[in-house]
Amino acid sequence: MKCPSCGSPDSKLKVIDSRPADSKSIRRRRECQACHRRFTTYEIIESVPLSVIKKDGSLEIFDPNKIIAGVRRACYKRPVSEEQISAMVSEIETELINTLRDSVSSSEIGNLVMEKLRDIDEVSYVRFASVYREFKDAETFMNELRGLKEKK
Repeated sequence: MKCPSCGSPDSKLKVIDSRPADSKSIRRRRECQACHRRFTTYEIIESVPLSVIKKDGSLEIFDPNKIIAGVRRACYKRPVSEEQISAMVSEIETELINTLRDSVSSSEIGNLVMEKLRDIDEVSYVRFASVYREFKDAETFMNELRGLKEKK
C-alpha cells in the first residue's frame, strides 16, 4: 500500500488505531511518516465461498436464503418466529463454515436443518422431513413419527 497523498511505500505508514468496522472488516487509521497525512483503510476478511454438492453431483454456491425459504414453508402457520428461523440458519451456516471444508453435501445441510427444527417445532420438523426425505407412502411417514416419539 502507498500513501494516497504522497505515494510513500508501506514502510513509511504507521497504524494509529485499529477497530472492527463490522463482523467481516477492520478499520485502520493510518499516518504517513513522510507527509504526516492521516487516512483510513478497511481490511476485509476474504473467505472462500462454501460449495454445496447436490444429489446429482453438481456443485452450487451455498445460499442461506434457500434454507430460509425451505424452513419458512415448513413453519407456515406454526408458532415459529422469523428471528428463530434466522438464528437457526445463521447457526447452521456458522457450523458449516467452521468445518473448514470448501464443500459440503446437500444431505448434510438437510440433516442439520432437521436436527435444529426438531428442537424448535416438531410439526415443522415433520413437514420438512416429508419433503427432504421424499416420503413415498404413509408407512414411511408413520415410521418417522414413531422415531420422533421415541427420541422424546
